[in-house]
Amino acid sequence: MNYTRSEVMQYVEDNDVKFIRLAFCDIHGMQKNVAVMPCELDRAFDTGVGFDASFVRGFMNEVKSDLFLVPDPGTFTVMPWRPSHGQVVRIFCDVCYPNGKPFEGDCRALLKSAVKDARQMGLSCKVGTACEFYLFKTDENGEPTLEPFDYGTYCDTAPQDKCENVRREICLALEAMGLRPETSRHEQGPGQNEIDFRYSNILTAADNFIAFKGAVKSVAEGNGLYASFMPKPLPGYSGSSLHVNMSLSRDGRNLFQMENGRFAPEAESFMAGILRRVSEITLFLNPLTNSYERFGRFEAPKYVTWSHQNRSQLIRIPAAPAPGHERMELRSTDPACNPHLAFALLLWAGLEGIHDKLSLCPPDNRNLFQVSEEDTSDLEHLPGNLSEALQEAEHSEFIQTYVPQKLRASYFEQKRREWERYRTSGNGQEFEHREYFLSV
Repeated sequence: MNYTRSEVMQYVEDNDVKFIRLAFCDIHGMQKNVAVMPCELDRAFDTGVGFDASFVRGFMNEVKSDLFLVPDPGTFTVMPWRPSHGQVVRIFCDVCYPNGKPFEGDCRALLKSAVKDARQMGLSCKVGTACEFYLFKTDENGEPTLEPFDYGTYCDTAPQDKCENVRREICLALEAMGLRPETSRHEQGPGQNEIDFRYSNILTAADNFIAFKGAVKSVAEGNGLYASFMPKPLPGYSGSSLHVNMSLSRDGRNLFQMENGRFAPEAESFMAGILRRVSEITLFLNPLTNSYERFGRFEAPKYVTWSHQNRSQLIRIPAAPAPGHERMELRSTDPACNPHLAFALLLWAGLEGIHDKLSLCPPDNRNLFQVSEEDTSDLEHLPGNLSEALQEAEHSEFIQTYVPQKLRASYFEQKRREWERYRTSGNGQEFEHREYFLSV
């Protein structure tokens, strides 16, 4: 749905809405909200609602702590797991200074800037996400455990797949929120699931991903379970990815549509731009120390390569069911990322490739999970840990160009401290469980 302000106000009045959650994200993509009563909604639209930003990671300090939330009516949705009487609804907000100026730490505004740049080039980008997550049992006190909900495997059915009813409930909740899940299934790991979304414009896709994570966690909790989006919660089992499917259009034509065995030149340059910058932006695509436990195993890529259909590559071109459905799939991203920031950087990297008329390197059609280190010695590889990714980002002119100074300084400082705590923890696995399991 794409509500207007007047339609939101009318819905709230007609449908016994009691609470409006004004939602936003910190710089790491963790959703926050301030709840207002219906009588305050007009004021929220007119002047915004203030909050103490000094308590939000990466935002402000105690000296200058006031920021305002201005609702975006087009993101209005009902929380379907809440009571039907006395409804609770949610609206994503723009984050602004008291004078109305956009706040540099608002990554949703950053993605809007990237979309504007694409529009000025006559281009539009659509994104469909495919996200994996784990379901874990809880103990007698309702606290999460590390025991998976089941021990099913890829595409299993009941009774091996005990997650199917929870997935069904999640998909119905998402549908009630106006989101469009396309497919769902049990994944490789015990208690691991995947839900894939129909493509939408890139800003909506990022908003929907935040909404999706909240819905999964809420429905899981309602079933006495805990949902984790930690990239690698169980050593020795498959990690959880966020595959980002991107298509690019000009004048309604999908530039990834194959003609005479090739994409349009702009699509090739778009991919080449992402390949050129991907190591520099990996810190934002894979933001945790735990993120790097995935790479190079269980179909998670390690090298900066591309190919058709080949799942061992960083970028693959999936088989299209019909002409016009062609796209590229980036396979390195994980669900701990801030999608607004990650998608903005991916879009800018691709647009830069088009601007520079980059040539796309030849595809690598090997199974890179089965070749030796010697045979891949000439390939560029993704950063091997959070420290390497941080160094790449800190020395990147690309990041300096597109990520505001206040945002990147705060992000870098927090990741430096995170790496130091991990490095000196004495037990990385225990650190990651303590640091990420309950927060991602």
